[in-house]
Amino acid sequence: MTRIFDKSRLPSRHVSVGPERAPHRSYYYAMGLTEEQIARPFVGVVSAGNDSAPCNTALDAQADAARGGVEAGGGLPRRFNTITVTDGIAMGHQGMKSSLVSREVIADSIELSVRGHCYDALVGFAGCDKSLPGMMMAMLRLNVPSVFVYGGSILPGSHHGQDVTVVDVFEAVGQHAAGHCPLEELIALEKVACPGHGACGGQFTANTMACVAEAIGLSLPNSNMMPAPYAGRAALAHAAGVAVMDCLAAGLRPRDICTREAFENAARVVAATGGSTNAALHLPAMAHEAGIAFDLFDVAEIFRSTPYLADLKPGGRYVAKDMYEAGGVYMLMKTMLAGGLLHGDCKTVSGLTLAENIDRVTWNPDQKVIREVTNPITPTGGVVGLKGSLAPEGAIVKVAGMARLSFAGPARVFDCEEDAFAAVEARDIAEGSVIIIRYEGPRGGPGMREMLSTTAALYGQGMGEKVALITDGRFSGATRGFCIGHVGPEAAVGGPIALVEDGDMIRIDAVAGTIDLDVAGDVLAERRARWQPRAHDYQSGTLWRYSRNVGPAVGGAVTHPGGSAETHMFADI
Repeated sequence: MTRIFDKSRLPSRHVSVGPERAPHRSYYYAMGLTEEQIARPFVGVVSAGNDSAPCNTALDAQADAARGGVEAGGGLPRRFNTITVTDGIAMGHQGMKSSLVSREVIADSIELSVRGHCYDALVGFAGCDKSLPGMMMAMLRLNVPSVFVYGGSILPGSHHGQDVTVVDVFEAVGQHAAGHCPLEELIALEKVACPGHGACGGQFTANTMACVAEAIGLSLPNSNMMPAPYAGRAALAHAAGVAVMDCLAAGLRPRDICTREAFENAARVVAATGGSTNAALHLPAMAHEAGIAFDLFDVAEIFRSTPYLADLKPGGRYVAKDMYEAGGVYMLMKTMLAGGLLHGDCKTVSGLTLAENIDRVTWNPDQKVIREVTNPITPTGGVVGLKGSLAPEGAIVKVAGMARLSFAGPARVFDCEEDAFAAVEARDIAEGSVIIIRYEGPRGGPGMREMLSTTAALYGQGMGEKVALITDGRFSGATRGFCIGHVGPEAAVGGPIALVEDGDMIRIDAVAGTIDLDVAGDVLAERRARWQPRAHDYQSGTLWRYSRNVGPAVGGAVTHPGGSAETHMFADI
């Protein structure tokens, strides 16, 4: 180790420098550290690793591999862990109410650990949906030099000679309920769909936010699409440790990187990949941490003007492994930059600008996953924002791979997902219906559940584009079909979705970006006068506290005032 850092202005001086810190240093000596090691910058290495699901099982080993990079760069790595709630396991029952809340807990727990121990920099390893934005939110909140690493996706399973993912299992549940999939076939599929370590392989929320991390500049170039089982992930983790020390030496912080222009880049990459609608929740929340105004409507406007370029599941044919082999996120961004869709002068954790990183990439004309910007799959993005009398604060729909972009039909109203799923299982949903699932928003759920069990069952029954589904909750990145989420204002605060009754006509146009309730104003006024707020079942604990503090989906469902309200930031203590 040759690089020497002056700790006089770093947070770790508060726990390691001066005679008055002798008690603090005694703890470090207890862990076998030397005087020379204690004099280095302290670098938090946070992992969301656990045994909850394959998304997270490889993360701790990768985080340990980053230690060597931190040490090579002149730092002292300090490992700690944060929680996750794995959506595939939480899906379809009350456990899903914990999912979005976990994003805030992840960000808060990282913040508290870094603040309490005065770490000077941060390297983060995440695998499952909410751990990615939660970790990046903490990096932006703390604003210490940081590098984000995605633990990588799972390899596709194989069934009857075809690549399969967990979504095929969810949809097979619907096929089984419809009598089209024998139980033996369902059991055979569930045993092979997820063959090992890594997050879901399609362009669902985890891979979407992994693409975001590269596009926004918080991850090293082409580091996130490599599948979790590949041996090369250890070298990427080591490189992240080296990179964070370079950022510390250069004074390069997350808010220097994640500018308004960088958020625009990230939103464009989401749309170009047909990514998860959840990005329209997470990007505003990340921007909020940096004090940047960037809400659902800003995201939707970018989505509207971005071509759909990467042919990824669930709307397309390929998975993350295929995108990695095609050249990764930077291969996609190369054609996007050439088409004038990206801001190339944004900084990245590599120390180079986005354009400089892209310049090192050679376009691969032989790969089949990523289209050139002059030859898109569709001319507008795979995700679309909607607004209208049913959703004055906006809504979001994923249209990648959909043939039908408009829908009108009578409402079938449910006040929770369980009731809707039961109706779907009983085949009690008529073709042409617009299913409404309400009181599932951030405040009313509480927790804004995803609806993959319901949507996958519909798709498995062959009803995927024969009905529409609208909710003030969320949809999984794995959802496909005419499914509209994030409707605001939510039902719990008396939004128009709370006033819909069975049989009301609803009109949706994903080309025009509209979503309207076709009910006369005087009728709605009478219904509003009769409407009463509903109490949810969580009157203590974390979900109660979340429901009291959470804001609307249009702003990212955040729980605190954000960077614009700061009087000082942690990085400058």
